[in-house]
Parts: sequence; structure tokens; C-alpha cells
Amino acid sequence: MANTLYDKGRQRFLEGQFNWLTDTIKVYLVSTSAYTVNAATHEFISDISSSARIAGPVTLTAKSTAGGAADAGDATFTAVSGGAIGAIVIYADTGTEGTSPLIAYLDTATGLPITPNGGDIIVTWDNGANKIFKL
Repeated sequence: MANTLYDKGRQRFLEGQFNWLTDTIKVYLVSTSAYTVNAATHEFISDISSSARIAGPVTLTAKSTAGGAADAGDATFTAVSGGAIGAIVIYADTGTEGTSPLIAYLDTATGLPITPNGGDIIVTWDNGANKIFKL
């Protein structure tokens, strides 16, 4: 799979239901052996089993937008252990998993896959034109 935006998340952006700057946006590190992305049908974080979520969630800070690209400060996951991590999942947290919409699935980021060793994992977002993702 390649990096993708979830279809229903993309629809929410188009309908003005997301605000990258003011919504609580969170990130999980996930196992690609325990989770198979389906960007067309997966809608909420509850569509990803808790056993596939290796680390997180971490709340994104210092969020910004420019030229249709979403950006944020780098995300630090502390003392990560567990199975191999093959992807990053970004979602908008509503406080309830069954209503917290999925936004993006990233599996081609530098450093992926990674096997945790109990130390911190820092996700350093791309500083190129597309940043984390671009609409």
C-alpha cells in the first residue's frame, strides 16, 4: 500500500467537517501485519483493532497549513515496545473511538518499518511541499 487519505476523511474535509488547526488530531503507530488498510470503507479509529495499535495515541501540536498541505510538530512516542510498526495512522479524536474519523494512512515514511526496542520513537514529518499530506 502507499500513503493515502481515507475516503470518508477526505469527504469530511470537503464538507468542512474537519478543521486541521482547531480539531484534536492524534496519531497511532500501527502494525501492518495486524491491520490491512481499506481507505474506501474504514471510517473511524474503531475500525483498527486495539491489538494493531502498537503505540499512541499522540496528540499533534504546532499544526499548520499552507498550499493545501497539512503540517505539525514532530510527534514523540515514549518507551515504545511491541511488534513491528509498519504505518502511521492519523485521525480526529472526538473522545469516542466509534465516532473519531480516520484521516490518513502513511506507510512509506522514512524509517518504516521499525521494530520497537523500548526507547522513544520520534516521527519527523516531511518538510517538503506535501508536508504530512496534501489535499
